[in-house]
Amino acid sequence: MTIRLLVVDDQAIVRAGFTAILTAETDMTVVGEAADGDAAVAMAADLAPDLVLMDIRMPGMDGLMATRLITRHHSLIKVLVLTTFDLDAYVYEALRAGSSGFLLKDTEPEALLAAVRVVVSGDGVLAPAVTGRLIEAFAHGAPVAPETSGALHSLTPREREILILVATGLTNMEIGERLGLALGTVKVHVSAILAKLGLRDRVQATICAYESGLIRPLGSSAP
Repeated sequence: MTIRLLVVDDQAIVRAGFTAILTAETDMTVVGEAADGDAAVAMAADLAPDLVLMDIRMPGMDGLMATRLITRHHSLIKVLVLTTFDLDAYVYEALRAGSSGFLLKDTEPEALLAAVRVVVSGDGVLAPAVTGRLIEAFAHGAPVAPETSGALHSLTPREREILILVATGLTNMEIGERLGLALGTVKVHVSAILAKLGLRDRVQATICAYESGLIRPLGSSAP
């Protein structure tokens, strides 16, 4: 399978750089480039890429709104946000808008390529530096979604336990080792959690766990 990509950035040199890195891979092809959010939304509808690499700050429609529109109207298209800005507000809003991941533009090419493959496979990814900032945001009162909290009641005790471990950043293999479960069993539980909560990937599961209060960052006070 060849991964079809749409690269969105207002700087031509940045688009060219990402395109060069991506097209050097035998399993990736860039089907289009866009310089702003409006063009990104239109091209996503026309080209139906597997993944959109999305900048945030652009003239006209920004990357957050473009992400929201693309994921709302095209459920099969994934969005991976790439930006020079690692401000908490951008991280949180990008994920809430429907992005399956958030990476900084200074990410090493190998990490970028790995992230593309992870997101297209149905998972999510956060830059290590971003994960800490996101958790810190929840420690200082990021908004809680009551409807998400209520949905947690549909989870079994084991599923809640696994959701907590997912939110702390453990991989399926690490979760299996921690709980004494086979890797396949962990995958089944994670899939069930995502289905019950109406989530796309592990990134959204992490957001859900913190928003609902199921897990709270170290050092934060109880609600």
